[in-house]
Amino acid sequence: MSKASQVVKGRASACGAGTIINAIAMWKGSAFAVDLWTTAEVELSEEMDGIHGEITGGGDTTLIERCVELVLDRFDYVGGAYVKTSSEIPIARGLKSSSAAANAAVLATLDALGEKMEPLETIRLGVKAAVDVGVTITGAFDDATASFLGGIVVTDNKTRQLIKRVEMESDVLIFVPEEMAFTSDTSVERSRLIAPAVDIAYNLALVGEFEKAMTLNGILYCAALGFDPEIILRGLEAGASGVSLAGTGTAFTALVKKDRVNAVIRAWGDFNGKIIKTKINNEGARVEKCR
Repeated sequence: MSKASQVVKGRASACGAGTIINAIAMWKGSAFAVDLWTTAEVELSEEMDGIHGEITGGGDTTLIERCVELVLDRFDYVGGAYVKTSSEIPIARGLKSSSAAANAAVLATLDALGEKMEPLETIRLGVKAAVDVGVTITGAFDDATASFLGGIVVTDNKTRQLIKRVEMESDVLIFVPEEMAFTSDTSVERSRLIAPAVDIAYNLALVGEFEKAMTLNGILYCAALGFDPEIILRGLEAGASGVSLAGTGTAFTALVKKDRVNAVIRAWGDFNGKIIKTKINNEGARVEKCR
């Protein structure tokens, strides 16, 4: 096989995330990584034409194709690519499926090229791709940073700066309704109305009061975006430490101590939807062995 016809491969995974502060109101956000994964596989060849994407189960491949394109342009690669993602993160529920897909696609492409970038630069490349294809309002730098680095992050999405990152052990419960909500359809104007109150929640996150911050964030965004906060209240009543709307919906995430997990699951059992039990992931994105 000639050098020109060689196919090089890369594989990587990144995790989903839950919301502490939604950045739409004031461009400042906070999120925590969860132990649900999206995996990307990339094949590169100088004999391929264009960049072609596939998503297991179907979906719009524009984002992952743009991620691969940006990485190849960064390293002046001449040739084409195939990228495929598979995911256990429910889409269009606010659980950062787009951020996870972007991170995984960028990291898998770097792996295929045999190249490395600093973590924050890697994240910013995926964020640029998300902005370019219109799947985000603020760039979702907070979500992407949590997905890539793991743990809990606090960010400035306008300047794309990481303000704080901490690790935390906690069980996570996710309530996933059947309804979907796409970020691009969100009312930015209504979200900006609650900015002064969201700023209070953001300051709670800055000092490590993450459970209080996410609960306040959830109630505020439920009011602004028209979601019923009853799931938040029932979760708190059952002993959850903090509950919030995930992104712009439709899911809800809760940080829960082990001895309260079953009680929260029972409380949420009255609502139509499924419940996922997982945990905070403190490790973040990873390169995988190619199959």
